[in-house]
Amino acid sequence: ASPRRADLLNEARIPFVVHPSRAREATPLSHPRFTPRQLARHNAELKAREVSQRFPGRWVLGADTLVVLGRTVFGKPRNMKEAGIMLGRLVGRTHRVITGVCLCRKGEKGKMFSVTSQVTFKKLDRGEIQDYLKRIHPLDKAGAYAAQEHTDRIIAKVKGSFTNVVGLPMERVVREWRRIVQSD
Repeated sequence: ASPRRADLLNEARIPFVVHPSRAREATPLSHPRFTPRQLARHNAELKAREVSQRFPGRWVLGADTLVVLGRTVFGKPRNMKEAGIMLGRLVGRTHRVITGVCLCRKGEKGKMFSVTSQVTFKKLDRGEIQDYLKRIHPLDKAGAYAAQEHTDRIIAKVKGSFTNVVGLPMERVVREWRRIVQSD
């Protein structure tokens, strides 16, 4: 249901219809033994499998993006105060963005993968953090930031897929999508 993912799929000219998953996502607390990569892949599969049950015969794409600094997994902030705290912890540092992806169809194995990008934030003071948060809507974004909005204000460098940081690693998604369409 992510508008950013929808934009990326539209840009790639991949036809799709949005059907939000009703699956309950796993968290680091509910699955403490999962690595962040395992957690992202698990949640992507949960979402995709739930939707595939409602639409047999249709290919479904599920994705889950996590922001990880050291051993801390940042989800979506609950409020603006938490968003400011998250960004405060990320500024001036390098963190990982991990997106788990599942392409599946009911009754079939499907394809699961994850992509990791490294993101280095600029050093920002409190005022700059607050100014950035006023410019975006951080409450629906892992890590409380939007790589595609006002990028030059917060991001110093991205190593790996930029679209992964936005929410969907399109280089890999397009490649896997083509394989599925050609084999169908």
